[in-house]
Amino acid sequence: MVIVMGPGATREHIDALVDLVTSAGGEAYVTRGVSRTIIGLVGDVRQFETLDLRAMPGVSDVLRISVPYKLVSSENQPGRSTVSVGGVPIGGDNMTVIAGPCAVETPDQTLESAHMARAAGASLLRGGAYKPRTSPYAFQGLGETGLKILADVRAETGLPIVTEVVDAADVDLVAGYADMLQIGTRNMQNFALLQAAGEAGRPVLLKRGMNATIEEWLMAAEYIAQRGNLDIVLCERGIRTFEKATRNTLDISAVPVAQSLSHLPVIVDPSHSGGKRELVLPLSRSAIAVGADGVIVDVHPTPETALCDGPQALVGEDIPQLAEAAATLSPLVGRTLTAAPEPVGAGV
Repeated sequence: MVIVMGPGATREHIDALVDLVTSAGGEAYVTRGVSRTIIGLVGDVRQFETLDLRAMPGVSDVLRISVPYKLVSSENQPGRSTVSVGGVPIGGDNMTVIAGPCAVETPDQTLESAHMARAAGASLLRGGAYKPRTSPYAFQGLGETGLKILADVRAETGLPIVTEVVDAADVDLVAGYADMLQIGTRNMQNFALLQAAGEAGRPVLLKRGMNATIEEWLMAAEYIAQRGNLDIVLCERGIRTFEKATRNTLDISAVPVAQSLSHLPVIVDPSHSGGKRELVLPLSRSAIAVGADGVIVDVHPTPETALCDGPQALVGEDIPQLAEAAATLSPLVGRTLTAAPEPVGAGV
């Protein structure tokens, strides 16, 4: 059950509702969005039906939602959500490109990658400072040093940062640098991490687990939303199947399915799904054509020397093609390519 508060609801109104639900033996989780506040109720619904919730001050509506992912469900919010990341919108009528190196290696490599991203039409910079890897001997990222590099590059290019967090203990540190926290495929069901990210005060990019169903993916998003954060973007990044010709199998049907079940924006990662440079552009085009709210793409100035996922990174000659695809295909599906912010101090 979900309580939707009206625009004039005060903190006292919300506190009174939380106290009432608690006194009835339930739990109440408050989620404050841009335009409204929602209170999700946990407990025996029969207990709540004895309460006259609609008569409480500040209440706009009380919804009994059939699906288990109540806050992120389209039943809760029929319209599509737009998430703002450092002033850059994802969702609505926008098609947003996120690009950058899979891993932050050096200041020069990150800055050059950011310039490539911007030339490709990207308005957000992705880059990993913490890298959960299959092998414990593979490059694991630069940690806070990598975050500082990203912050310096953001200051020079104006591109807000999307970067991964892998441990609940690191959420506050990463949130201090990042504009958006990324939860990777291996951590999609790390519930402590999801809850910590939900409390961090930053938008969250939630990648689908490689073995996860769409419902499990949405339930993971619910963990974040339940902690008061509905600024969530879902990312389809390929699932594990029997096919070995690609790194993963891009489930392109997951985009319209997730958009029908949830109000959250849905983007696609063509780099980690295909795993090969020559597949990234075709998969990017298919993502835009199917109506994805954006794509997140790996770029690297010298992928042959990359410390992480070099074979899937786009290079300089690919950048004009990605820019053209984003600019020309987006209007065909009723979207506008999101413009990149200007660097700080531009025009001064």
